[in-house]
Amino acid sequence: MKIINNKFNSYLNGAFGRFKARGRGFKYLMRNLLATRGMSPLKEKEEQGYCLGGLKAEQIAEFNELYALDEPIIIQYISWLQRIIRLDLGTSIYYNEPIISILQRRIFPTFQLASFAMVISLVVAIPAGLVSSIKKDTTIDNLSRIIAFAGISVPNFWLGILLLFVFSVLFPIFPLYGYVSIFNDFFQGLRYTALPAITLGTALAAMVTRMTRSCMLEVLNEDFIVTARAKGLKESKVIINHAFKNAIIPVITIIGLQLGFILGGSVLTEVVFAIPGLGRLMVDSIFQRDFPLVQAIVLLYAFVFIFVNLMVDILYSVFDPQIRYD
Repeated sequence: MKIINNKFNSYLNGAFGRFKARGRGFKYLMRNLLATRGMSPLKEKEEQGYCLGGLKAEQIAEFNELYALDEPIIIQYISWLQRIIRLDLGTSIYYNEPIISILQRRIFPTFQLASFAMVISLVVAIPAGLVSSIKKDTTIDNLSRIIAFAGISVPNFWLGILLLFVFSVLFPIFPLYGYVSIFNDFFQGLRYTALPAITLGTALAAMVTRMTRSCMLEVLNEDFIVTARAKGLKESKVIINHAFKNAIIPVITIIGLQLGFILGGSVLTEVVFAIPGLGRLMVDSIFQRDFPLVQAIVLLYAFVFIFVNLMVDILYSVFDPQIRYD
């Protein structure tokens, strides 16, 4: 497997040398496909008995034939990749239904949670970073930096339990656990999503606040900012139209990279708040030894991560006209 992966990486490095952004995304996806298929533990008979305990020999043989587990690893991978291209993710061992159907039911709770967490974090972080940079070394700046440091340091699962205890037990303002779609009941959906979104978005908000402040401080010392102020422009226009527009590129990069944190953090957050999303489904699938379902969730996370980072690359050219992708 290691030899195949090395040769595969060598091929991708040569084939996509001229297209760095797309090449990196495609290379990451192909490596993830190899790693995801290679994680299957259903290769040895002892492991099959552990994972498929209770099944008859005929059923295990049928399972091996379905997933080509009796074939060499290359044949297994090609067979699995062909099914992925057809959007055939296989059948769940535990639920005994198509995996694609399970993902369709579970994907929106995670999407709702991640979207609200992202919105909350950006609404708080970007203004906080701007104000902190403008009011450098003041009480507001010091307070913002302390809060940002605490937000990065506090584990999200502990923060979630603390928020539940305060706002659901001591002061029953929000529901203790559960999920309501915003399309079924918008206000109830907000109530059920508020605490999980704050839990998940706190660390992202802290990171974006620190990055916004750092980039703004660097840009505010540039000569073109001094020139803009010397021309008599309003300070608000200098900050928004000139400084922030030039400082936003690293902030966008951090936001795209932090999507991995959002996806990873959603696993613990969904478990704490009993949200029936992909993160909780992954944890349940691991304990249920439903490895085809675990593989499908990991693959879906990889696709989402690549898509968001592609959108980040496109946004570069929107905020900075000098950046162009030939």
